[in-house]
Amino acid sequence: MSWYRNTVWFVKGLREYTRSGYESASKHFNPADLEVNVSGKSFLITGSNSGIGKATAKEIAKRGGTVHLVCRNKERAEDAKGEIVTETGNQNVFLHIVDISNPKEIWKFAEQFKNEHKLNVLINNAGCMVNNRELTEDGLEKNFATNTLGTYVLTTALLPLLEKEADARVITVSSGGMLVQKLNISDLQSGSGTFDGTMVYAQNKRQQVVLTEQWAKTHRNIHFSVMHPGWADTPAVRSSMPDFYQKMKSSLRTEAQGADTVVWLAVSSEAAKLPSGLFFQDRQPVPTHLPLASTHSPPGDEEKLMELLEEFSQKFKSPSSGT
Repeated sequence: MSWYRNTVWFVKGLREYTRSGYESASKHFNPADLEVNVSGKSFLITGSNSGIGKATAKEIAKRGGTVHLVCRNKERAEDAKGEIVTETGNQNVFLHIVDISNPKEIWKFAEQFKNEHKLNVLINNAGCMVNNRELTEDGLEKNFATNTLGTYVLTTALLPLLEKEADARVITVSSGGMLVQKLNISDLQSGSGTFDGTMVYAQNKRQQVVLTEQWAKTHRNIHFSVMHPGWADTPAVRSSMPDFYQKMKSSLRTEAQGADTVVWLAVSSEAAKLPSGLFFQDRQPVPTHLPLASTHSPPGDEEKLMELLEEFSQKFKSPSSGT
């Protein structure tokens, strides 16, 4: 079955996820959707010093939004901030140095952020694909810590701030790779069997889709969405998937093309008219399972994932933190 899933997914990818797939889809876009001014609104974007995160930050800054860059590497983040301010003329670009694989750090950052800022839109973009099993200083498998737990903790911690706003949104950058994975809650840290970084990443991206669907059910006045940017030419793809990059580099999307749907979900009024909790590709909701791929999980597993992540997250919350 995994061979079938992977083959169907790759054929689909060649048709839809490449630059030509974007060019084909974009013929149906309405340019007016992005002709908006978002000054006065506050956007927080994780992993925004390069790739899709930085491209998203630029587009939002161009439209007048206040942009909070949440990055791990101070030097690269400062370079990105300078570039965004210079290119857009928007001075309301702020930098926060946070490691999204470190839940203690995320809780601490979120508590401080809530006291000092407002937030209209959270964009969970930070991610990693570590190809060998590595543990963080907290003993967490690094892909899980960054892609799943980090996304869970940051979003959970900032929900009270988002709840205060009229048109609050949470967008999570997932991947079409999640289509080859069925949710597996029995081994969240990939400790058993052979470790395959690409499949662990795909599992994390499936988990992000489930998170989005579950949050949409419980937080009705926030609009949640999760999306696939397509196959884009980013530093992360070049470093994590060198073989794939070499084969596909002439067909990959630009960073701006990869970011287009993130920006659309973050700023357009059209996106907010669609139901909360959907998975998007090129400004359209798309199915979260391939036909005949047997990737559906029992509803109990999806609820159990939320319980397990809540247990994990509470372990790293200091007693002084609020909720």
